Amino acid sequence: MSTLAHTMMTTARSADSGLAGPGDLDRYPYTEPAGDRAAPRSWGGADSELGRTGRRGSASRGRGLHGQLVQQLGQMIVSGDLGADRPLVPEEIGQRFEVSRTVVRESLRVLEAKGLVSARPNVGTRVRPVSDWNLLDPDIIEWRAYGPQRDDQRRELAELRWTIEPLAARLAAGHGREDVQQRLGDMVEIMGHALGQGDGVTFSRADAEFHALLIQAAGNRMLDHLSGIVSAALHVSGNAITGCERPSEASVAQHARIADALAAGDAAGAESAMRQLLVVHPEVERVVPAPREH
Repeated sequence: MSTLAHTMMTTARSADSGLAGPGDLDRYPYTEPAGDRAAPRSWGGADSELGRTGRRGSASRGRGLHGQLVQQLGQMIVSGDLGADRPLVPEEIGQRFEVSRTVVRESLRVLEAKGLVSARPNVGTRVRPVSDWNLLDPDIIEWRAYGPQRDDQRRELAELRWTIEPLAARLAAGHGREDVQQRLGDMVEIMGHALGQGDGVTFSRADAEFHALLIQAAGNRMLDHLSGIVSAALHVSGNAITGCERPSEASVAQHARIADALAAGDAAGAESAMRQLLVVHPEVERVVPAPREH
């Protein structure tokens, strides 16, 4: 096994055990899976445990109080616990979650940048309707994947990947860079080894890096901007709730076919191999037909 593969597997095991690995310090953990959620919680009333609940469990491993509050409020908005046009009073939020006004203010600014809330003079801060959300934001993608909209999110991500990645594979075949080709090959090797070891964490990380590299190699900066969406889709895949992609020999073989086609400069072959990879999973087959072999 290559040094790169060993490093990725070691890092993945550290992350899986709750330790932060490289690049993970900015990611917010989930407070709870949607499948285990109780009935929607009210903002006030009898449920006075709301603030304390937001500070327990895996959320305590977030990026401080600011990150935890963004995570908790974001999940509550996306899940519908805080409905559209619901007023958010900073003083009340601070009391419920036992955080300072500065933490509340900065958290609401983050949520406003994501389109989840709006703040206007004489009106205050209110939850915005779904039509105003930045649905391409990686955090919102993950929050939706763990909420009541998870089925719609899975379908929409599958349709979006079908649109983006075959084109990226075709374009990448015309931008052959030896270092990128080597890295893609390394990711396939890591995925194969992780599959044999039953290491789903390492498999998913190598999978995500493979697809991000391929999109970057396409040489289209607008497509490159969408690589975060694909990464978010892969991060939520393989989860028992979303029921998407899981490690398999077929998946590794298709990734290897893509890498080989790119190395050979075969644009049509790379595009075809990517389409076949995306129809390996049943939820994608319901979206688009399998590619025809010529």
